[in-house]
Amino acid sequence: MATQSLAPKTGLGVLHLFCSVAPMADSNAVEVAVEKAIAEGAQVVSAAILGHKADLCILALAPDFWVLRRLQRGVAAAGFEIVHSYLSLTEVSEYATTVPDKMKQARLHPQLPPEGMNAFCFYPMSKRRNGDANWYRLPYEERKELMFEHGKVGRTYHGRIVQLVTGSTGIDDWEWGVTLFGTAPDDLKDCVYHMRFDEASALYAEFGPFYTGMVAPLHDVLEEIGNG
Repeated sequence: MATQSLAPKTGLGVLHLFCSVAPMADSNAVEVAVEKAIAEGAQVVSAAILGHKADLCILALAPDFWVLRRLQRGVAAAGFEIVHSYLSLTEVSEYATTVPDKMKQARLHPQLPPEGMNAFCFYPMSKRRNGDANWYRLPYEERKELMFEHGKVGRTYHGRIVQLVTGSTGIDDWEWGVTLFGTAPDDLKDCVYHMRFDEASALYAEFGPFYTGMVAPLHDVLEEIGNG
């Protein structure tokens, strides 16, 4: 009997798998696992990761959590060590309920990766609950205004950065996952740097570890990291 699907009521499940190349890693097997996920309706983005944290990121978006779980199993069975992961959901922010439906659908069902934006980074974040800097004690209208100002800074990077913000409250350790695609590594740095100065970030944001690299087709990534 086929496993009954488990889907969010709106949007997609989003799974980031950060992997290291183990001695027995089989590139053909991991390509097959990704092809199967795509055949089951998933979008899959691959990136080579710089630094010691991981070698490879496989980012998958799918309407069925079981598709994501089978992909995870396939990556592990191919001999790649999953050293970090993050689970979240595409969402429309509670502060963006009045945006046009086309924009809502772009957030719930993004088409990735964006063309020409091969610089990549991911980080998780949450809002602070510390003493006077407790985001969740602010009135809704004040939070909404702060997020509007935060968004104005982000919009100055239109054409240089595409941002995927996914919700993870209750399903992973942080409240959001942020995936950035940029035209150049400088764009990633400049965007995050400037957005930290508005009040919503400077006073209320906590950031987790950053994973940074380059987006490319999976076969090319595997060759570049020495497993092609």
